[in-house]
Amino acid sequence: MTEMKRTILSLLVLGTLSLQAMAKAVNISCRDARPKGVNEWIAYRRDVSLQQVPRQALASIAADSKYWLWVNGRMVVFEGGLKRGPKPDAAYKDQVDLAPYLHVGPNQIAILLWHFGKDGMSHKDSGMAQLWFQCPAIRLDSDTQWLCRLHPAYGTANVPEPNYRLSESSISFDARRDIEGWQTGGTEGFQPAVECTENLMGTLQPRPIPLWKDYGIRTLKFTTRRGPECDTVIARLPHNMQMTPILTVSDKTGGHRILIETDHAQVGVECLRAEYITRAGKQQYESLGWLNGLTIKLTVEHGAKVTGLAYRETGYDTEPAGTFACSEPFFNRFWSKGLRTIYVNARDTFFDCPDRERAQWWGDIVTILGECFYTYSPSLHLLVRKGMYELCDWQRPDGKIGAPIPGIHNGELPCQMLAAVGRYGFWTYYLNTGDLTTIEHVYPAVRRYLSLYEVDAQGMPVFHQGDWNWGDWGENKDMQLLQALWYVLALESVGNMAELLGHPVEADAYRHRMQRAKQAINDNCWTGEAYRHPAYRDSTDDRVQALAVLSGVADEAKYDAIFRVLQQEEHASPYMEKYVMEALFAIGQGEYALERTRQRYAFNVNHPDFDTLFEGWGLGGKKIGDGGSVNHAWSGGPLAVLPSKMLGLYPTAGGWRRFAVHPSRTVFKQCSLAFPTVAGPVAVSYRFSGSQLTWQIEVPREAFANVLIPWTFTTGTLDGRSIASSNFVLGEGKHLIRLNLSGN
Repeated sequence: MTEMKRTILSLLVLGTLSLQAMAKAVNISCRDARPKGVNEWIAYRRDVSLQQVPRQALASIAADSKYWLWVNGRMVVFEGGLKRGPKPDAAYKDQVDLAPYLHVGPNQIAILLWHFGKDGMSHKDSGMAQLWFQCPAIRLDSDTQWLCRLHPAYGTANVPEPNYRLSESSISFDARRDIEGWQTGGTEGFQPAVECTENLMGTLQPRPIPLWKDYGIRTLKFTTRRGPECDTVIARLPHNMQMTPILTVSDKTGGHRILIETDHAQVGVECLRAEYITRAGKQQYESLGWLNGLTIKLTVEHGAKVTGLAYRETGYDTEPAGTFACSEPFFNRFWSKGLRTIYVNARDTFFDCPDRERAQWWGDIVTILGECFYTYSPSLHLLVRKGMYELCDWQRPDGKIGAPIPGIHNGELPCQMLAAVGRYGFWTYYLNTGDLTTIEHVYPAVRRYLSLYEVDAQGMPVFHQGDWNWGDWGENKDMQLLQALWYVLALESVGNMAELLGHPVEADAYRHRMQRAKQAINDNCWTGEAYRHPAYRDSTDDRVQALAVLSGVADEAKYDAIFRVLQQEEHASPYMEKYVMEALFAIGQGEYALERTRQRYAFNVNHPDFDTLFEGWGLGGKKIGDGGSVNHAWSGGPLAVLPSKMLGLYPTAGGWRRFAVHPSRTVFKQCSLAFPTVAGPVAVSYRFSGSQLTWQIEVPREAFANVLIPWTFTTGTLDGRSIASSNFVLGEGKHLIRLNLSGN
């Protein structure tokens, strides 16, 4: 059984509790919690006495919105729960084994719940702070025997309100009002929980992704600058991350304010901050709402003194298991920054940026999912799967699908939606995972969505009006043709899905429509020099030239003309530049693909202050975010293009059971790539030395690689045996090819 299948199976075990046991737990809240209450924190306590400790004590926990769990004073879950929800009327539940934390005799279960109380671009508020808990092994359910209270120290920081895209608030904590030791001590001020009269969280579905990885607490060196009323404390983090800051403070009297920010507190719009109000004495505080950035900045009122600063990094539980190295430092730096960009944009969902929005925009997700299969361990595939389910399960009554979801937007951006369901979205997920169950689930929604698109009598796609007809940042977007080409790629994908699921008539119909659309686009939009929609009047769009190649609309006879256009026009943002790079490899212009990438990404990749990739081509000003976010999900496309098009490694059957090794003639003088797949590890490496090429390939067990040698050679060996053919199949194992090249 593959790692991914085992992970999915273990996550789906959450549904095994008996109906009788499930009937006992109810949604509970605090009597002082307000309907639609914003940024409320509730402390829950429940003591239970055990005569023996079970071998396993699986607790199912659901919360609107987040929770922290202690058992007998030991932290069990640091930030549990997922932003709501899998559907508009549903929420997620976690599963946690409490057994390692329990002992014979009295046990204290403590939960701190954070209710966001507002919608965002990745969260749908239920309308009430609610907790649901069930642990059959110790006969403990959420009911009115739990004690709880609004935590009096928590409030909303006196800072500019975060922009509407974020469901989180900026947290304030007044240590003078803290209830220290409440997790294990007395419960003075607590009251019995109240049963919610209405289950506002809705149906509970098993959490489909792992709990966060906690990297532990690490101290920071910091500098302090004295000011007339406040001191400024600055500390540089080791990399851009999702983290919670931890302050050690001394104060003789208390009541002094410390503003907690990162260098990403404002990214064109207001983002998240925090504040801490001191008490008298020595104290330590961890601000639990995670922030993003490279630098922590504290503004400390005189009277308080920061004596220590630390942080806890948390994030998605995956590993950067892929390795890439080449003879060009520029692309090694790009790979490193791309890896960090993927990671800071993965948590409850994949999102566009971890500071300004935290929103699951599917244009960004399509780019990042193509990268994650070559870079991170297979646990990250589950986050793609979660997003696919959410996109389709939030489908609107009119058949439209929209993003970002879960949450308040759910707007249809036709080009992004077509990209999501098309070759680079859902179909790429299937080829890399072999996950037929997910394709079965999403196919009806995809089929219904594509039925909204019309064609004219020639088969030319009719422009589909969405809620936002967005194609890319920047100017010179040939929108009607751009959408038509995304539609062709979507038809290809849904035709493949239909065939895979045993619907040959539907598959033929989609492919017939695709061929008619290709012909109509050529008849109406090819000028002899470039592709342009007849209604388009601005500069020729490099984006549509790229998609014309990749969709198969453009045949080889047009490649030279398209190449001339791509040498002259540079309108694509980093979002669409990925497709330009891929198209250049597809038409045999790999050298220029690398040259254009070096030139366009130079400012970002060579910038010494950032270890992530920018939303645009520059910073645009003195402040972070003046030119967009500096850690943007859509910008790492070459992390998919270099493996798949330059090195030629891509799956041709679901789950990497069969894959291609079809490298471009343009590869670095020396390069290597290794990464895990659901079938096992795949790796290639090349080394050119004069006219000799050494080429190593690793094929996983029960998989087959179709190898195509693009270089002409006089003599060659495969695992020590002479070869004459340029095309052959390799089975399991590590293989060594040596070629004496000629005419290259």
